[in-house]
Amino acid sequence: MEPLNVILDSLRDMGESFLGHLPQIVFGSLLLILTWGVGRVAEMILNRVLPRFQLRTSLQELFQQLAYIVIWIVGILASAIVMFPTLTPGKLLTAIGLGSIAIGFAFKDIFENFIAGMLILLREPFQLKDCIECQEIEGFVEEITIRDTHIRQTDGQRVVVPNAKLFKNPVTVRTDLDKRRVTIMCGVAYGEDVDKARSVITDAVQGLDTVENGKEVQIFAQAFGASSIDFEVTWWTGSKPVEVRQSRDKVVAAVKKALDKAGIEIPFPYRTLTFKEPLKTVMEHTDQQQEQVESPQGT
Repeated sequence: MEPLNVILDSLRDMGESFLGHLPQIVFGSLLLILTWGVGRVAEMILNRVLPRFQLRTSLQELFQQLAYIVIWIVGILASAIVMFPTLTPGKLLTAIGLGSIAIGFAFKDIFENFIAGMLILLREPFQLKDCIECQEIEGFVEEITIRDTHIRQTDGQRVVVPNAKLFKNPVTVRTDLDKRRVTIMCGVAYGEDVDKARSVITDAVQGLDTVENGKEVQIFAQAFGASSIDFEVTWWTGSKPVEVRQSRDKVVAAVKKALDKAGIEIPFPYRTLTFKEPLKTVMEHTDQQQEQVESPQGT
């Protein structure tokens, strides 16, 4: 009977201990329920207040998530201290610190993208529908989340880019302004009049509907090329990739047509070959063969 008595005594002690801690457990459970209620109320308040600041949707969701996480962390810590009186705030902070270090090493990339996403959402270096380029990835921003950014490339493919990559590398925002400057090179023959060629090119570019009228068209003779005087042709057009391609197409066609109409030559490279020994022409080679044929007959 002694083993049975020992078991009964242990169960009795556990029951008494449970009953003794029952008020703390109930109060701690009530704190958790209160934490849930506070989180819901905070979510409702933020849903009404944040839209007034005209923040992007993803940034509003970020603030809501951060507020919800902070409320639950405080509520769980308070409940743990109430349920377990021997667990002091100092011990809790120590355990959280050690745990955060281990978690940080295990999920380094995830936290790196998370922090980068927060900074991107707060600083707003680019916005939705912007055309950006980062390390050979170019396209329009469709969605910005805490972890990654979704980019739709001009060929229709969707690329999910980690936020850390966009935060640590240079990003070109092509649609930051409504207009963008475009430059092409155009060459004319050395025998042509430079001032006349410049005037013809300027008139051809200025008359196009894809060229911004409020910005000056700039034509500069830039260099002496291999077979031509090279002109730098610069104008302003829309900033979207398709607008740039359309405008460049029209400018090239208009300049070519205008130069042809004015009789100005657009040269192509000429190549001169020099041989160590003189080459014989076809006629010379034929004459030698005839001489060789006639020589035996004369003897």
